[in-house]
Amino acid sequence: MKIMQNSEQKSNSEKERLDFGISGIPLLAILLMCFFFFRFPENSNRGLSAIRSFLGSEFAVYYLGLGLFIFLLSLFIAFSPYGTIVLGKPDEKPAYSFFTWGSMMFTAGLAADILFYSLCEWILYVREPYIQSLGNAEEWATVYTLFHWGFIPWGFYLVLAAAFGFMLHVRKRKRQRYSEACRSILKEKTDGILGRGIDLLAVFALLAGTATTFSVATPLMAEIIRKVLPGFSTVSLTILILVITCVVYTYSLLKGMAGISLLAKTCTWLFYSLLFYVFFFGGAGNFILKHGFSAFGKMVEHFPSMATYTDALGENHFPENWTIFYWAYWMVWCVASPFFIGSISKGRTIRQTILGGYVFGVGSTFVSFLVLGNYSLSLELFHRVPILSIYEKTQSLYEVIVQALEALPLAPLVLALLFLTMLAFYATSFDSIALVASQYSYKNLEEGEEPNKKVQGFWAVLLILLPLALVFSESSMANLQSVSIIAAFPIGFIILLISFSFLKDAKAYLKELEKRKTGNSEEEAGKE
Repeated sequence: MKIMQNSEQKSNSEKERLDFGISGIPLLAILLMCFFFFRFPENSNRGLSAIRSFLGSEFAVYYLGLGLFIFLLSLFIAFSPYGTIVLGKPDEKPAYSFFTWGSMMFTAGLAADILFYSLCEWILYVREPYIQSLGNAEEWATVYTLFHWGFIPWGFYLVLAAAFGFMLHVRKRKRQRYSEACRSILKEKTDGILGRGIDLLAVFALLAGTATTFSVATPLMAEIIRKVLPGFSTVSLTILILVITCVVYTYSLLKGMAGISLLAKTCTWLFYSLLFYVFFFGGAGNFILKHGFSAFGKMVEHFPSMATYTDALGENHFPENWTIFYWAYWMVWCVASPFFIGSISKGRTIRQTILGGYVFGVGSTFVSFLVLGNYSLSLELFHRVPILSIYEKTQSLYEVIVQALEALPLAPLVLALLFLTMLAFYATSFDSIALVASQYSYKNLEEGEEPNKKVQGFWAVLLILLPLALVFSESSMANLQSVSIIAAFPIGFIILLISFSFLKDAKAYLKELEKRKTGNSEEEAGKE
């Protein structure tokens, strides 16, 4: 009897700690979106495109300026006195080794779409009028792949990771939400309607970002399976993959941080094994090195002009179609990934977190694009596989990627390795996202305390609903991009608010440390 009463009391206590509004309102919004995608796919896509076009053209400076500002801010924070702050106690040691920490950060920050875009993004750029106007289209296509996946996108993650890590491990805040990171500026308004609105926007943006990611790359996995099971449609296989992925990342999530870190390290080893094989056995190793080195140099040389190009006369819409989309794409992921990076960075200084993030995160991203992208580009340039002709004929990037990989020795094994790596990327990204989202559901949560398994399971399922709707509606790439651009618009303002709030709070903390040191010095002098 006592056991039953204790169980009921524990259950009631857990319910009292949950914020059903944070979970329920986004759930209703997503279900509503799912209904419209299912019921009115054409009208839904048309509406998304109209809103996306307006934001991309009228607010180009907002998106691009924000990206450049956050990148420069990350460097300022890293090399200023703020960079010396330890995320935890002043003498605390890192919770994870550099490889484990880097693996969790990299795989949480980038889902399987990195492999999809690494293999084919240059194809999307090379026929763009703007890229062709720059000169060597193939080289500039590679330059822009590095730019769109490099320092500015990771800057979004790392500035917020520093802010969230400071909030969690230094200030020991119990509300693990976006609004809590704004407390030093918003003060008591954090607990009111304004703070609640910030959190609801953050959760909705999170769901939109995960939907975009899932819907972009899963058809490639389906295309790989179709080589083995040709009788099944791409849509049915994509749905099967989404369900399997959901099962895998839910299982990992319920195993806690041990399961997440193990899956992240496994994913990293699979990822580098794939790159190693393509580099050494793809017959293009020398070209990959030379072309990649040249493209990296050109990206660094032209970085300021690329970061500020707005197409003011509306001649080509390149920044609207691509650069703005990518900044928005990363901004919506900023709701979860930086929280996770900040939480696993306990014991590291802010400087180590930012610079280490650039080394492992940007470094691994560049290696992926340079190896896989330049491999598929070499097939076109050296007339081994007519990549562009295949794309023009099929209009399917998924088919192009499969044919490019089939040019490798032991192609079936390579395709199997790619499939497993993509599955691992999805699982490692979404188990960390589901963990952060479930933390959002609590009114307060102690440092190191994990959410209830049922709450984690709820979010694991919720994250899969919108991707399924987008697959059923057969949304185009442009419409998938629109989801991110629209969701990112309000998130940009919140990112700025969090950044300035962090600077204010960190400045106050440094003064507190200085006072403690001065006080201790005076005490020691008095004793002498």
